[in-house]
Amino acid sequence: MTEAFVHASAYVDAGAVLGAGTKVWHFCHVMPGAVIGADCSLGQNTVVMSGTLLGRNVKVQNNVSIYEGVEIEDDVFCGPSMVFTNVINPRSHVSRKHEYRRTLVRRGASIGANATIVCGVTLGEYCLVGAGAVVTRDVPAYALVTGVPARQRGWVCACGEALRLDGGRARCADCGTSYTLVADMLVPETEPRP
Repeated sequence: MTEAFVHASAYVDAGAVLGAGTKVWHFCHVMPGAVIGADCSLGQNTVVMSGTLLGRNVKVQNNVSIYEGVEIEDDVFCGPSMVFTNVINPRSHVSRKHEYRRTLVRRGASIGANATIVCGVTLGEYCLVGAGAVVTRDVPAYALVTGVPARQRGWVCACGEALRLDGGRARCADCGTSYTLVADMLVPETEPRP
């Protein structure tokens, strides 16, 4: 198994865990207590704080800070300069470390460049957050959200292609995965093939 790669300009503190095959690029800082799975990539100038968890094959682009309380499952994409927060009402003169809110990013989700994820939300499996969106509430699995604040604009397949619903059903023209709308939630009829 391949060891993790850490660029000479990056800092990985004692007590941080890096999975096999993970790459930590220029000017990154991974703090003690951060757990990063196998085959991840941390782009230039990424910070991963203590108390965070990244699954396998997570791709974090340049200039992203992953704060305490953020949990990222397998196969997630975090676009360049996207933002996580961890406190709802920060003040420099008031310590609110005891108020950090958990943010969960489910398997296969993609977050576009410069999007902001306000703490305390869950991004559903394979959802797609458009570039520059500000997410202030939970995003359903397979949902496409854009705007400020982010609103659902449609549905996407696990492979990332837009879906068109017809009678509460959809079939991806690219990979062939079929979906059914059940109680306002999109559910795959067949195993997604991202």
